[in-house]
Amino acid sequence: MSRLLFVHAHPDDETLTCGIAMAHHVARGDEVHVLTCTLGEEGEVIPPGLAHLEGDPDDRLGPYRHGELTRALDRIGAVLHVLGADESSGRLSLYRDSGMAGSPAAARPEAFAAADLEQAGGLVADVVRELRPDVVVTYDEHGGYGHPDHVQTHRVTRSALALLDLVDRPGRVYEILTPAGWAGEDRAWLAAADPALLDTATWWARQDLGPGAPVPPRLVVPGPDDPFPPSVVDDDRVTHAVVDEAARAVQSDALREHATQVIVASEDVHALSNLVAVRTTAREGFRRVDPLTWETVGGPVDPGEAGLLV
Repeated sequence: MSRLLFVHAHPDDETLTCGIAMAHHVARGDEVHVLTCTLGEEGEVIPPGLAHLEGDPDDRLGPYRHGELTRALDRIGAVLHVLGADESSGRLSLYRDSGMAGSPAAARPEAFAAADLEQAGGLVADVVRELRPDVVVTYDEHGGYGHPDHVQTHRVTRSALALLDLVDRPGRVYEILTPAGWAGEDRAWLAAADPALLDTATWWARQDLGPGAPVPPRLVVPGPDDPFPPSVVDDDRVTHAVVDEAARAVQSDALREHATQVIVASEDVHALSNLVAVRTTAREGFRRVDPLTWETVGGPVDPGEAGLLV
């Protein structure tokens, strides 16, 4: 049995980007842990019945999303950790969601994007020392799509790895990347998809909004010229892939628990609050890196590779 630690910025990031890998390794009998650095207090809430949580002055969205994350990881079979949480005092998280770049939330003293690297890195290092994972997974230097907390998660994780003695340092470290070939295939698939797969009515009905609820929104298919996020890279930069069709249903079940942030229109399509359709696939890409230099370890992915550790 191997032990894996996935380090993420907010609740739902773990399932959106690594749900296949986590479910795959749990099914193999591995031990999977998730460390989230904030509770996502600045998230945009989708269901109207929960709209009161968005921008709530008492930050009730954070604890609510903590509950969503707990349920999602229960679906996957992973163990939750929150950076700087203190059960004895009732503190759920030390750091707060910084919001998008330029957001007023970034100016708050507890904003994660401005956290001291030595302090935050030390806390992550403490988790790694306690768990002794064989594998650590986090974002690339762009944080996947540029969110300040995602970028900070990358920086803090690297800081933590540099603080560790050789005996405590994980044997394998990965960053999350998507091969451009996959991204292109997924966009073409969405453009040709049955419109019924983009219908959110079933998901909307599960939100129990009562009579007079607004009409469910329809998802938008991205255009052929819409830019990809920076985590979509040339195929030969991706050294490892997790491909597991059985894990896709597990990921979708977990995503449904993140109802404030994610619409699961079908087993094949999901979306965030921007209502842009995303294909739900059974594959995730990664680049293995040296834990200190962050240089690539190994060559391009073998399409037949089924998991991070094989």
